[in-house]
Amino acid sequence: MCGIVGYIGNKEKKEILLDGLQELEYRGYDSAGIAIIENSQLQHFKAIGKLENLRNKTQSYQSKGFGISIGHTRWATHGKPTELNAHPHLGEFSFVVHNGIIENYQELKKELQNDNVCFLSQTDTETIVHLFEHYYKTKADAFDAFTQTVDRLEGAYATLLVTEAAPDTIFFAKNGSPMLIGFDGREVYFASSDTPIIGKATEVYYLEDGEYGYTQGGKVFLFDAKGKKTFTTKPLATDKAMAQKDGYRFFMEKEIYEQTQVMNDTMMGRLLNHQIDFEELSPDLFTDIHAIKICACGTSYHAALTGAYLLERLAKIPCHVEIASEFRYKKPLLRDDT
Repeated sequence: MCGIVGYIGNKEKKEILLDGLQELEYRGYDSAGIAIIENSQLQHFKAIGKLENLRNKTQSYQSKGFGISIGHTRWATHGKPTELNAHPHLGEFSFVVHNGIIENYQELKKELQNDNVCFLSQTDTETIVHLFEHYYKTKADAFDAFTQTVDRLEGAYATLLVTEAAPDTIFFAKNGSPMLIGFDGREVYFASSDTPIIGKATEVYYLEDGEYGYTQGGKVFLFDAKGKKTFTTKPLATDKAMAQKDGYRFFMEKEIYEQTQVMNDTMMGRLLNHQIDFEELSPDLFTDIHAIKICACGTSYHAALTGAYLLERLAKIPCHVEIASEFRYKKPLLRDDT
């Protein structure tokens, strides 16, 4: 699960992106990054860890005047949390951010590598920007290239792409992962949820699966499998707490109904082709384990009790659950094989 923001307009783009990502940091805190095209100049910044690291890294940078911009906060699914694997991902002249899993990325990556495309990261997302540039070089039309790219993608995605080939345009596509478009006059915003654009946009459109398009000159051009389509915006909520509750009466009710999606997000990128993949962890970590302790609080503590039961039943390894707030003050008896 990752968070995406985008903005096209005259305001200070760096601050809009960083403030928006702050609202989405719960969706991913392995790394964060932004890309801005202003006066036909493309700038990008990435940082590992919490968003504060990216703020510090961009402290001296200012973005003034009209421009386009995209940002991303990441929870790693493919590739370790490194700066190379952080979004936005760079091609020769384009940047992309993406939330979701491109299930056929290995096939696409191999196809591009056979065409002498060099990959810098271990992520599925980088495939999108290279595929776009591959089609652009043959089509010389950015939207045609983006449409062909989207047609090749399989899996769940919400993606934003910017390119020097169309320096006043943000391309977008959505399938299975959340993304919305906010409007305030001729300014256009993109985000994974309402909260990053509350107080900025006044109208909103929630993209549906299979929709894609681009924004240019303060207008959004929307398409689906049947071609160009019209859409209707609605007023954006002004109460951030209500927006965060997403229509539910209180947060506990929201969390109860979100559990199915949370389980999907947790397994995304970990269960592929009937295989369990924790590529960022060394296989040695799981050898010679003779005891497991799980630390948790609140409802997570009760979930951990269930997990402990399953671990003992399936893995035949003793498992004990501790209340995290108390565990930190204990002097637990931990062996090297715990």
